[in-house]
Amino acid sequence: MEEIKMISIQKLYPFRNHPFKVESDMEMFNLMQSIEKEGVIVPLLVREQVNGTGYEIVSGHRRAKASDWAGLTEVPVVIRNLTDDQAVIAMVDSNLQREHLLPSEKAFAYQMKLKAMKHQGKRIEMVTSDQLEPKFEKMRSNELLAKQVGESAAQIKRYIRLTKLIPKILDMVDEGRIALTPAVELSYLSEEEQYELYAAMDLEQCTPSLSQALQLKVSSQNGVLDMDKIYDILEQEKPNQKEMIKLKAETLNHYFPDDYTPKQKVDLIEQLVKQWHEERVCKEEDRPKRR
Repeated sequence: MEEIKMISIQKLYPFRNHPFKVESDMEMFNLMQSIEKEGVIVPLLVREQVNGTGYEIVSGHRRAKASDWAGLTEVPVVIRNLTDDQAVIAMVDSNLQREHLLPSEKAFAYQMKLKAMKHQGKRIEMVTSDQLEPKFEKMRSNELLAKQVGESAAQIKRYIRLTKLIPKILDMVDEGRIALTPAVELSYLSEEEQYELYAAMDLEQCTPSLSQALQLKVSSQNGVLDMDKIYDILEQEKPNQKEMIKLKAETLNHYFPDDYTPKQKVDLIEQLVKQWHEERVCKEEDRPKRR
């Protein structure tokens, strides 16, 4: 049985390139309250840093933050001697059990684990259950990862493609504003093209459909994707598209306070139009009717 030690939180450091977000949200608040009441029930898994100045957290980043938030100075840990590849696999596996994972979290986690698995051997022998005689099946790393996480190898490949997206567009995927399949196609655009696309999406307040994403990808591959082409594609009418009124932000920006967000601006415009409509209706009702 591994020894559990109490370690100062100040000596704990996050895993390098940790792909999972540790948010100060309601789940974190509830975890903090639980730790205040019961303490840290499940010890953190850590490994010693190469320079010997502290410990790298392999599993338990949320518990560490919640404990610090709760005012604890020490937390229980299990110190394990792990190679870089072993640490990556343990870190990813411990977090993939979470119920809600963002597309970006899956993307970088799958990429890190697959790379670590490939370092350990391109083909891995896996024991398959057989009541009469155990059989060993040789599987490629991507096939084994797919089996472990319950996704197809093709779906894992799609997620990993998301790591090619610039942060601003990847955030839109996490927010659900761009679906996975169009996002995969957009990942084939160059970094410069993606920044131009983001600027166009921000100005037009729209996102590309799958068909439009494919057109953007093909135009990029043919070397003809510039800002004009991006706007031409984004302005194409989508199936079942509702009529929209487009206003250029710069024409109205000087009327709003500097700290107003786009949503606050839209809400205010909607409120003023509603007020104008109600005043207009009242005037119509007060107007003498012809006999």
